Amino acid sequence: MENAAEQLRRISVVPYVCCPCLLKGWDGTRVWHFGNGRGKRSFCLPSYSRKKRVLPTNPEESWQVYSSAQDSEGRCICTVVAPQQTMCSRDARTKQLRQLLEKVQNMSQSIEVLDRRTQRDLQYVEKMENQMRGLESKFKQVEESHKQHLARQFKAIKAKMEELRPLIPVLEEYKADAKLVLQFKEEVQNLTSVLNELQEEIGAYDYEELQNRVSNLEERLRACMQKLACGKLTGISDPITIKTSGSRFGSWMTDPLAPEGENKVWYMDSYHNNRFVREYKSMADFMNTDNFTSHRLPHPWSGTGQVVYNGSIYFNKYQSHIIIRFDLKTETILKTRSLDYAGYNNMYHYAWGGHSDIDLMVDENGLWAVYATNQNAGNIVISKLDPNTLQSLQTWNTSYPKRSAGEAFIICGTLYVTNGYSGGTKVHYAYQTNASTYEYIDIPFQNKYSHISMLDYNPKDRALYAWNNGHQILYNVTLFHVIRSDEL
Repeated sequence: MENAAEQLRRISVVPYVCCPCLLKGWDGTRVWHFGNGRGKRSFCLPSYSRKKRVLPTNPEESWQVYSSAQDSEGRCICTVVAPQQTMCSRDARTKQLRQLLEKVQNMSQSIEVLDRRTQRDLQYVEKMENQMRGLESKFKQVEESHKQHLARQFKAIKAKMEELRPLIPVLEEYKADAKLVLQFKEEVQNLTSVLNELQEEIGAYDYEELQNRVSNLEERLRACMQKLACGKLTGISDPITIKTSGSRFGSWMTDPLAPEGENKVWYMDSYHNNRFVREYKSMADFMNTDNFTSHRLPHPWSGTGQVVYNGSIYFNKYQSHIIIRFDLKTETILKTRSLDYAGYNNMYHYAWGGHSDIDLMVDENGLWAVYATNQNAGNIVISKLDPNTLQSLQTWNTSYPKRSAGEAFIICGTLYVTNGYSGGTKVHYAYQTNASTYEYIDIPFQNKYSHISMLDYNPKDRALYAWNNGHQILYNVTLFHVIRSDEL
């Protein structure tokens, strides 16, 4: 009995004038064909033959000519030794390679974004580390000459230093994890090189092993990005004024889930009884021109808590507790849902008023609604929403009065609340939904134009978008996070 590698396959070809049966081995870079040089081609269907003859040294590697003849109808009959894999199996492998390469390319783009973020944070960490080490050195000098200082002041300074000292090894861990991102980059580059070589020469390669390598790298990268993307808010930069436009109140935003290369800006002037949304093609257009497309919503909005997320705008319908999801491309309502028990029509607004009862937000975890209810005595309520159905997935009741809050935003599942909207402003309350706990904090930031009526976080830009007295401004944020290498 012949085994599969020794079986001969018969190839039937369309009639030719002569029958040389030209055949080249298919090794991934060359093509095979039959013909007499006149350019005619056909698809050849293999059939098995029971003839036996001395075979090539390694018949599994390539196609080999065995014999050729012409039948009574003028058709060429070529008998060849073929590899075990059929053309279809090779096509399937080529498709597998292409899919793997696309995955690796997508990971490479994600790592570039991750690397830029990490390097930016690393500069901040190194600067803070130098300051802490300098402070430690200075305190040692003070300690040596402590007789020149009042005992009480010295003890307070020393106690503060002792609080800061444990942060030094933490910073060392952060720097080590920044190196981990560079290691990911090297692994992706190596894997890309392997895939490119395989595209040039498709051979007998362990595809399961290759798939496992890609899957493992994807999983590690996903874990790394999730950890690096989130952290505790530790600082807010000085404001960057992007544009001066519109009334005292309004909102503006970009879509954190916009396709790569798209950077549209959405602009909504006023806080009530308006239904026209401006679309700018890019941030540059928004900053420098008045070229925009206008979208008319089916209902006027209420407040300044609108968000654009994955191509849809989510807003609170005027004088109601109804939330609407409106597709900006098709200009149709995709979903409406009532936010049960939520106050509306200036019942539980932010301190600045403006029908700001319901504030919609997005972060790394998805879509949120912040509001207040009678059942929670007018204190802030947080609900995680399904972005497709608008159904409330989980709800948290806080003890912070909604009317006392200047504005609020969510980062990594933590709600941050400001103490006011005018004058000196700071973030002074944080509620962690993952632990259902809260704390009072002190993170000041500059309220440049003295009247903030909108403050929202964008997880893609990792920045706060604000509307401040007719000015559209941005704040960069600093998040503190530590990743231990053994967690990945």
